[in-house]
Amino acid sequence: MNKLKFIDLFCGIGGFRQALQMRGHQCLFSSDLDPHAQLVYRQNYGDSPVGDITQYSGNDIPGHDLLCGGFPCQPFSISGNQKGFKDTRGSLLHEILRIARESRPKVLLLENVRNYLTHNGGQTMAFTLELLKRAEYEVYFRTLNSSDFGVPQKRERLFFVCFRKDIVAEKFSFPVPKKEDVALEDILLPEDDSRLEELIVRRDDLVIKNELPTRRENRPLRIGTVGKGGQGERVYSVKGHAITLSAFGGGIGAKTGMYLVDDKVRRLHPIECQRIMGFPDDFILHEKSNVCYKQFGNSVVVPVVSAVLEEIEKTLRLTPLIAA
Repeated sequence: MNKLKFIDLFCGIGGFRQALQMRGHQCLFSSDLDPHAQLVYRQNYGDSPVGDITQYSGNDIPGHDLLCGGFPCQPFSISGNQKGFKDTRGSLLHEILRIARESRPKVLLLENVRNYLTHNGGQTMAFTLELLKRAEYEVYFRTLNSSDFGVPQKRERLFFVCFRKDIVAEKFSFPVPKKEDVALEDILLPEDDSRLEELIVRRDDLVIKNELPTRRENRPLRIGTVGKGGQGERVYSVKGHAITLSAFGGGIGAKTGMYLVDDKVRRLHPIECQRIMGFPDDFILHEKSNVCYKQFGNSVVVPVVSAVLEEIEKTLRLTPLIAA
């Protein structure tokens, strides 16, 4: 199969692009409003995303085979106000569909939070499927957990793979979970790294279980609490997986969760977040840690996207266009 030409909408720091380029495909256009994301994207890929996508028509965008986008999830997240399409950000799905109608790419690869499925009693999802159908795309969707794809982080995200209806896509199926043996302890920085000192949690109300896990498991293993043990106040074992990285999470373990590492409880370093999102070690990070946490919390997990792409490639390689 020839390489795919793709555009990267709401690109953030380029999780989709990482996966696509690693598989030999070519990016022609990218967009994101956030100046910090634009900076990191430019440092790593050599070109800067344009800003407001609503100002660009299909004529402004190079012809492409695949449109990818993790369209903003805040309107649909359980941590947001859940206004859905009433929220201006929710309407950015309409921008994706507008460009799809104008440019007619073969495939749309979209991502959102798992809660999108049930938002507003399922009406948001039903409306989304209807919009994609009206745009003449055949839609496949599934929630995938990065814990099942060789990454030590529980991160459940909803993926849409949409084939233009003149493409035979019956053979498409989502990737089968790999269930590799991987744990958070595999990707940690050395504990003598001075950068970790500021991440250590020192609290008088820290409580850790007497018996700690000795076997590795592909899921978060809760072993303690701080305070009342609410969200952002739970401690986990490095024998298991990290909890979902969050761009906006609160509590003392905000954004990364807390983990017992060599008898110390600490949050994760941005480099460790980079690794559990599947980005390579040579990926250039923003100089500010708080920006890094937000960027990884908003990104897609690279190995999960790569696994989905492999199945898309199989479908496009095995199925010809229907003759007009």
